Amino acid sequence: MRWVLAFHIIFMVAWFAGLFYLPRLFVYHADARDEPGLQRFATMERRLFIMMNIGAAGTIVFGLWLVFEWWLPLPGWLQAKLALVLLLIAYHIYCRKLMTDFRSGRNRHSARFFRWFNEFPSLLLLAIVILAVVKPF
Repeated sequence: MRWVLAFHIIFMVAWFAGLFYLPRLFVYHADARDEPGLQRFATMERRLFIMMNIGAAGTIVFGLWLVFEWWLPLPGWLQAKLALVLLLIAYHIYCRKLMTDFRSGRNRHSARFFRWFNEFPSLLLLAIVILAVVKPF
């Protein structure tokens, strides 16, 4: 089971790398005005999102494996962690919508919005790690 935990953590790190970087690309994309720049950011976002999907899928698969092997019934800390992971999945899906809006020229948000938007996964990561390591309840 340590191998499963290791792969869960590896995929989680890859997923979060994308969750941290994609909104930063949105900041630059929102500021871009030239067509080559807009296309470059759209391409970078699409490619990064593919890698984020792989990270998310691996995190979820190995995480569920751990849940079913180690933690049934679910302790309170794990229930809270899984609720935060659901928020993270919703954030991931919303990133897809924002990326699609950029690609179709329908972005309605400023670079400032995306700077704030970029902080959300950091807060979730902090809470998720604390729950998983400290197991406060």
